[in-house]
Amino acid sequence: MSAAPFLVVHNLVRHFGSVRAVDGVSFQIAPGQVVGLIGANGAGKTTMMRMLATLDPPDGGTIHLDGINAVAHPAKIRRRLGWMPDFVGASRDMSVGDYLDFYARAHGFHGRELIRRIADVVQFGELGPLLDRPADALSKGQMQRLSLARTLLNEPEFLILDEPAAGLDPKARIEFKNVIRLLRGRGKTMLISSHILSELGEMCDSLLFMDAGRMMHHGDTDSLRQRDAVAAGAFAINIRVHGDPAALLEWLSVRAGWRLVESRRDGARAAFAGSDPLVLAGELRRLTADGICVTDFHREERRLEEAFVEMLREPAPVRPQRGVAAAEDRS
Repeated sequence: MSAAPFLVVHNLVRHFGSVRAVDGVSFQIAPGQVVGLIGANGAGKTTMMRMLATLDPPDGGTIHLDGINAVAHPAKIRRRLGWMPDFVGASRDMSVGDYLDFYARAHGFHGRELIRRIADVVQFGELGPLLDRPADALSKGQMQRLSLARTLLNEPEFLILDEPAAGLDPKARIEFKNVIRLLRGRGKTMLISSHILSELGEMCDSLLFMDAGRMMHHGDTDSLRQRDAVAAGAFAINIRVHGDPAALLEWLSVRAGWRLVESRRDGARAAFAGSDPLVLAGELRRLTADGICVTDFHREERRLEEAFVEMLREPAPVRPQRGVAAAEDRS
């Protein structure tokens, strides 16, 4: 039996005047799942995350975290989540150690528990050598590590990270991905917003696509990458061969289930009817057994950036009738 969803968002709405920044968004996240949030600037991502973090109240809809209504019981939710905004400034003349001490005390920790919490996040973020350094003099990567350490002080079960890798250099981005893997290993449930789609694809179990305040798609990265541009129920395959591709083209013309889509100088792009990877693997064995000198054979995938652009071109979902009151079920 599958576990009950950890986060359930239903018909979430937030508007600013006539602008519906979040427009009837619904989705679920399972315990321990890492979910990426994608959308252009102004899509409503930060507004939605601020509502999830109990910083802004929704104008309609519900948010439940592990069965607790976030709108009705924000204090209970805040003890269980960590919020890392896209920018966190540090006070002048405050050291890294002072910064963590201040926020640990703000969480209500004192004595040995305060010392333990700070020591844990310092070790996790490898901040030991920086404790006496002014917090406002850190590099971008160091500041992001400090911000994440602050987010982890209350040992949250659910993490909301808004553009955590923005502005990081390649080395810091690799380090950040390693941190996400470590947090996943600790069983954290995470929602991560980012414009770096390729990195989200590596880190996340599934992706949420938002546009103009609406949820356009929620699915795993594999389903988004698989390019079904040839035909429904078919694999799009790129085949490269050594030498003249004539033998390959002849093989494709007589082999059942195959259709040539495009001949190329070093091979072909073809469609194979069916959706069973094991059957496709058998076709590859047959292709080489028939003497075709294959140097590369792979299913065609699209980049997440391409999937995102194509998603934006699709017609927007029809908005449900507004028959439900804005303040629905807040018990």
